Order: sequence, then C-alpha cells, then structure tokens
Amino acid sequence: MLEAASGTPSLTWAPVLAPLARCTRVVAYDRAGLGASDPVHRLSLDSAVEDLAALLSRAGDGPCVVVGHSWGGLLAQLVAWAEPGLVAGLVLLDPAHEEFQPWLGRVAEGMHARQLAARTALRLTGRSRHRHALREAARTADDPRVRDLLVDAWLAASGGRQQVRSAVGENRMINEAAAEIRRRRAASSLPDVPVTVLSASRGMPDGMRRRWTELQKSVALSAPAGEHSVVPAAGHHFHSSRPDVVTQAVLDVLARAGR
Repeated sequence: MLEAASGTPSLTWAPVLAPLARCTRVVAYDRAGLGASDPVHRLSLDSAVEDLAALLSRAGDGPCVVVGHSWGGLLAQLVAWAEPGLVAGLVLLDPAHEEFQPWLGRVAEGMHARQLAARTALRLTGRSRHRHALREAARTADDPRVRDLLVDAWLAASGGRQQVRSAVGENRMINEAAAEIRRRRAASSLPDVPVTVLSASRGMPDGMRRRWTELQKSVALSAPAGEHSVVPAAGHHFHSSRPDVVTQAVLDVLARAGR
C-alpha cells in the first residue's frame, strides 16, 4: 500500500509502480479530496487513519507492507499504532514527524495557497499544469504512448481548484493535529514487523536536515525490527529521482515480512 505526501495524488508513485508490480500486488490511492477522489467538506486525523485502515483491511490476503512518503510515512505509523494487525511491515521515505511537521506544513500550506491564488487571479489552469504533467511523465516512461496517458492522468489528478483547496486543507489539518500525534506516539509503539526508514540528504539547510534526519532515525530505533539509512545525494522526493533505491527497500521488507 503506497501512501503519498500531503496534498499530492497517488500518481507521485508512478516511477515505482511498474517495478513493484512485477513482484507483488501494489495499491496506490488518492486520499479524500485529492486526485480522483471525491471532494470532502472537512478533513480530520481520524478520518485519514480510518480510510487507510479500511483500505488495508480489504487490500488482500492478510496484512500489508505500507510504504509512506513524508506525511504518508507519518500516517503509516498512525495506522500501525492503531491497527497493528493490518501492517506486515513499513517503509518510510523521509517521513514527516510531529516535532518537525508544523514548520514544514506551514511552508507547504503557503505554497498551495499561493498556487490557488495565482491560478484564480491569472487563470493559469492550462499551460503551467501541462508543463508539470510533461515533466512528471518524462521521469516515469520512455514510451510516448505511456507518456501521453500519464500526462492526461496528471492533468486530471492535480492542479484543479478543488484539489488545491483540499491540499491546503490537508496541510492545515496535519499542522493542527501535531499535539494529538505527539500524544499517540507517547501512548503507542510500532508492532514487531520489519521497518525501514530512509532519509533524504539534500533539499534544505543543513541544520534543519540534521534535525529531521535525527527524528527519522529515532522512529527506526523505536521499532523492534527497525533500520535507518540516508540516501546519498537525494532530495525529499527520492522515490521519483531514485526509484531503484525505493523499490529495493520495499522488496527487502516484503522478504523480511515473508510476503
């Protein structure tokens, strides 16, 4: 089960979908209000956890390995605390942390809000979205026919007014939930399943990067079967730039979990 970063559609997983699907069943989904999912009036921490738990309970025969990026990595932990029987293993890619997320979330929320304002004021709903879709498709496929399909999918799944509003709302919800997530972490523990935490090494000032990496390392150390490593020369979205590293990490956890 692939869980994307805050405010982003499941298409961000496109670079790793094909290599993983050759070896196992893979599910990627759009959270409420994002991508192709229905709009929602209000998001909450509980609804996000319940939605993921419901998907895991119906995804296949037995517990799943959950792969989460950024906020998706924190959401994966929340589900593992609440419903450990649904989780066979965790792969957390530069996962968000409640002690760091509020700052990061405010930046993301501001970016989404400015994006929505710019699109509304300048009517930038066509050309800029198409350039973004072309960029993302080029990272994923060499076949022109597949690229065209990916461009169409990106245009449908991101950048619309409702989708941007939902992204802003999700980031705001995450920021407001930091204290509750802190409480749940203190009262819970990760199950005794394989856990791999991968940290980026670039993309922000050194002091901030060190702080975030230390928090991510602490997540791995809190797991009975946790492992942590830093991906060299990799920014936050390294499942796009280094899909080989992510694919291997997922396959390793699947093997350790006997899935």
